[in-house]
Amino acid sequence: MEWLGAMLTRYPELAVYLALGLGYWIGGFRIGSFSLGGVTGSLIAGIAIGWAFEVPVSGSAKSVVFLLFLFGIGYEVGPQFFRATRDAGWRFVALGAFVPIVGLLVAWLVSKELGLDAGLSAGLLSGSLTESPAMGTATEAINGLTQLDAETRARLVAHVGVADALCYVVGAFGAILICGVIGPMVLGVDLRAEARALEAQYGIRRNALGVVPAWQPFEVRAYRLAPDARIVGRTVREAERLSTDARLFVQRIRRGDALLPAAPDTVLVAGDLVAISGRRQVLVEVLGARADEVDDRELLDIPVASHEVFVSKPRWAGRSLEELSRSDELHGVFLRRISRRGQEMPIGLNTSVERGDVLQLVGSVGAIERARADLGELVAPTEATDFVALGLAIFVGAMIGAVLSFSWGRFQLGLGTSVGTLLAGVLVGHLRSVRPVFGRIPDGAIKLMQAFGLAGFVAMVGLGSGPHFLAAVRESGLALVLGAAVVVTVPLLSGLWFGRKVLKMSPLMLLGGLTGAMTFAPALALIQEKSESPIAVVGYSGAVPIAHVFLTMWGSVIVQLMT
Repeated sequence: MEWLGAMLTRYPELAVYLALGLGYWIGGFRIGSFSLGGVTGSLIAGIAIGWAFEVPVSGSAKSVVFLLFLFGIGYEVGPQFFRATRDAGWRFVALGAFVPIVGLLVAWLVSKELGLDAGLSAGLLSGSLTESPAMGTATEAINGLTQLDAETRARLVAHVGVADALCYVVGAFGAILICGVIGPMVLGVDLRAEARALEAQYGIRRNALGVVPAWQPFEVRAYRLAPDARIVGRTVREAERLSTDARLFVQRIRRGDALLPAAPDTVLVAGDLVAISGRRQVLVEVLGARADEVDDRELLDIPVASHEVFVSKPRWAGRSLEELSRSDELHGVFLRRISRRGQEMPIGLNTSVERGDVLQLVGSVGAIERARADLGELVAPTEATDFVALGLAIFVGAMIGAVLSFSWGRFQLGLGTSVGTLLAGVLVGHLRSVRPVFGRIPDGAIKLMQAFGLAGFVAMVGLGSGPHFLAAVRESGLALVLGAAVVVTVPLLSGLWFGRKVLKMSPLMLLGGLTGAMTFAPALALIQEKSESPIAVVGYSGAVPIAHVFLTMWGSVIVQLMT
């Protein structure tokens, strides 16, 4: 142990990677559907290692990885943060701001009542509201308290990690309990029945086992039209509209020895060989169960592609899939998946498409190209990161945050480099949604920035908090646990009332929005499991970008309020 302690003291970077490895191992253990996750696990592992060996930690190293994380978060939420609110969208924005604001006020009042110092107060807020990034902004704010000596600042920074580790478990269980159990009881709603009603509203159909998969395999088959086929005597346009439940497209026609393009006004006649794409059951419906399928390789020689398209054009932002399906530019294209900030969205006729969404489309090469031109840009596989945009955005954002401050009477709040970097990431992410060729960073790189940046930061916070852990727990442990229960409960119950009575939100969307306002995806997963539907993700995705920005900034604000 002495040898290991000497090695970690000499090479503290090894302690960080040890904390990361142990932390993700600890965070992977599950109790039902709940797990601590890699970030909280890394904090706990860092505290344990720091308590055992007192490893020195570089403040500059913490800042580097944390700024990387904040930029990644801002970059991801940027496309939706500035989007125009349509229909019920403003309600999710309001809820995403209301819950964090109430959370800040409650955390401040509880901290004052319990007599907590600024570090414990910040950890109480970040842990109870399950927003670990607030630890970073709080740490920066504490280090900026030049009226305090270095030893006091170091102790307060250590208290941030201690309090977060104690309060996070309370906050996580509280969010799961209120959103998944108490909330439905208070609202008096049957989650499964509510999910079915919302799915009908969104145009999503179920089968006996749950939600029907949004996409069926893209098939192109060739058939000889019998005289009694439903589409004989109809134009291509009329034939394609015979099925109201699913899309069907005539790709090519062979009439005698000639291959004809499937023009919308072309009339189909008995004996034609037609290449048709669509779901098999739809083909049977319009052609007849005894349709004669033929193997005509020349007729079926249609290049098929499957691509992801990044929605950047304003034309379709906020409009439904039903409206998209009627567009001539999207003719011949099938939708396989919609991804919004990494969350897969349910697909129905009334599901809206927002700027920044990624649509996975399948169809002929020509149809995909037409759709791409109308929607945005192809998400071409790339491993290149635009380090010019990345580096300059972090530099400029951090510089602006460092010099910009706001005064309100005797209270003065500086943005700080961390909040400045977060806002720079939001701006770059928004610009990327307008000009997709600008500031391109692969999704994998963004996920690594977020995961490694935050986990590495909290691991280093844990290493610094270790020597102070037991003393802080003896002094304020019980008070922190009880305070955390209040801080997580009041904002969520207030949000429940605000969303239902003031915003008039539907119960299931409200519950999903509450999980977004807490930026806590495990609670969303429980709601989806109990409702047997993914539909609540619509509420989550609407509230989470606003909540991420507010909750992250609150670390700085509560430190200022407590000092």
